[in-house]
Amino acid sequence: MKRRVILLGPPGSGKGTVAACLEKQFGWPHVSSGYLFRQEVGKNSPLGQLAKTFIENGKLVPDEVVLQLMEHWWDGTDSAAGFILDGFPRNVPQAMKLDSWLTARGVALDVVICLKAPENEIIRRVAGRRSCPRCGRVFQIPDMPPHTEGICDDCGGELTQRADDRESVLRERFEIYRRETEPLVNYYRHQGKLVLVDAMQPVDQRCAAAADALK
Repeated sequence: MKRRVILLGPPGSGKGTVAACLEKQFGWPHVSSGYLFRQEVGKNSPLGQLAKTFIENGKLVPDEVVLQLMEHWWDGTDSAAGFILDGFPRNVPQAMKLDSWLTARGVALDVVICLKAPENEIIRRVAGRRSCPRCGRVFQIPDMPPHTEGICDDCGGELTQRADDRESVLRERFEIYRRETEPLVNYYRHQGKLVLVDAMQPVDQRCAAAADALK
């Protein structure tokens, strides 16, 4: 069965890690809006140039820019085949737009998994986060290090620390999350689609809990 899934949670709560686990287990594509934007930044496209300043300063990219990016993705995807969305929607207006896209195709969102974790613990985790600019794989030191220090297990790319993983930027992102994204918890709870997962659990338990929500 194909499922259409959203992952919610504060920055650094492990959405990308859980998404990778679910993609491997179920085969539905993991779609990260952040990774799509970083691709555009890397290509120095007009959309990437527009988004770069916001991303590097930990601020939300304006809705009109986000929707432009995601609509391009949406036009090229088979929504009936399932997906795991990470980083989109980030607020209620974006969620309403996604609902309208789904309705237009005669499909529906199945499950929204929200990862919960305390701010201080997440900051500790993010300080050790390293990502691959080439393929988007994310590692966390010391909990989930690569096999070879500084090198991506999947593609051999050189791992880097993202500019928006600095502590000062991260705290700003937390404030934005509380203001903009947390209202989505009630939005999807009222739709009967919300499942809460404790992001403080070890990675394997976190992934298992998320997978159980999809069975």
